[in-house]
Amino acid sequence: MKHVQSKGERDKQMIEAIVRRFGPLSRVQVYELTHLRRTTISNLVRALLRERRLVEAGPADNPTGRKQTLLQLNGNYGSVVALEFDEETIAAGVLDLQLRVRETRKERANLEGGQEGLLNQLAACIHKVVRKSKASGQPLLGIGIADPGLVDSRRGITTTSSTIEFWKHVPLRQALEAEFKVPILVESKTRAKAVAERMLGAGGKCDNLIYVDYGVGIGAGIIVDGRLLYGQECAVGEFGHTHVTEGGPACKCGSIGCLEAIAGTGAVVAKIRKALAEGAHSQVLAMAEGKEANVTAWMVLQAAKAGDKICSNIVTEVANHLGLGVSNLVNLFNPGVVVLDKRLEMAGDLLLDQVMQVVKRQALSNAVEGLSLTFGKLDNEPGLLGMGLMVLDKYFEIPAFRPPRFMIEPVHLAPASPAAQPLPAPAFRRRTESSRRLERT
Repeated sequence: MKHVQSKGERDKQMIEAIVRRFGPLSRVQVYELTHLRRTTISNLVRALLRERRLVEAGPADNPTGRKQTLLQLNGNYGSVVALEFDEETIAAGVLDLQLRVRETRKERANLEGGQEGLLNQLAACIHKVVRKSKASGQPLLGIGIADPGLVDSRRGITTTSSTIEFWKHVPLRQALEAEFKVPILVESKTRAKAVAERMLGAGGKCDNLIYVDYGVGIGAGIIVDGRLLYGQECAVGEFGHTHVTEGGPACKCGSIGCLEAIAGTGAVVAKIRKALAEGAHSQVLAMAEGKEANVTAWMVLQAAKAGDKICSNIVTEVANHLGLGVSNLVNLFNPGVVVLDKRLEMAGDLLLDQVMQVVKRQALSNAVEGLSLTFGKLDNEPGLLGMGLMVLDKYFEIPAFRPPRFMIEPVHLAPASPAAQPLPAPAFRRRTESSRRLERT
């Protein structure tokens, strides 16, 4: 949490945060929400308008009394950069304070340079998109990185990645803060997408939501009572490594029978190639220009929707395994909404219906009652929007007063002076009969 030294600075940032969340607002409405003194509100709003952090948005539509002037956040006061990447693509965007995307850049990830080379490419991509957006006149308030690996969000470190072999123990926050001199937020792509779908997409701002991220790996962004779950090592949501069957193919994690080894995109490609090698006929070959090596899992989903028999059978298997996994999540976390990766919509509503049938059959009935299962709604780089939201939420966090020093950092006290030493305890004296007589008198 942010800390400030004075009540005035805290109140100023609180007004700005409230206008962002509930605006446009009048000064009277700010008073109703904060119960600050009216003169304090007037003075602080005047300062925020002077600094261009707030702007006036015209008169309020109140039917009686004096027309109040509405206040809203100045979306052009500053900007944030959001970036998401995986083993194939890097996408970066500049967003204003109202989360409007001003500029984007997309390029192919170059993994040949190892960890240092990829770090340099990420930094270069951020520099390029900022220059392209011509946002240099606006202060850059923060940068958010949606990382495909297992991320320790508290320390800003990528612990490991199942898709980029060398991407382990990467101090992303430290490296990029040294480069850009602004706060850096590092988060997993799955959690970033969960935040985006909850606030801007299919989640409908539900406080209890699970987002299922589907690809080579399968992750889950879990939101309970409005808060993302992280866990001891920020490893909550490794959905793809939950055990769903005895035996089965080996997983990269070293276990057997993991969900992503059976139902991830890698498993889908392996199944269709095996079927083709055994003489099966499928539309995916035409989609892949006759080359088995070009077949992708997304082609299999599309062919299944078009009625391709072998692809439909593969998708049915995927839906059954996903349904079992989602059933476990529903029993464990009791969400109101489960959002499946929008890319799964390529297979059509048949996949969604099959997953829901398994969930109804396997999960507790009271947990399924009222449950909404849906595809995501955000088309392009939802990780960008999610990271933009998270960076802005952190920037507009209402600060607390700075706590005493001993609560936030180690304190080593100097030895007390002799004059300050406590007096020695009096020596114990044995009570005698004469002393007892004196006490009685």
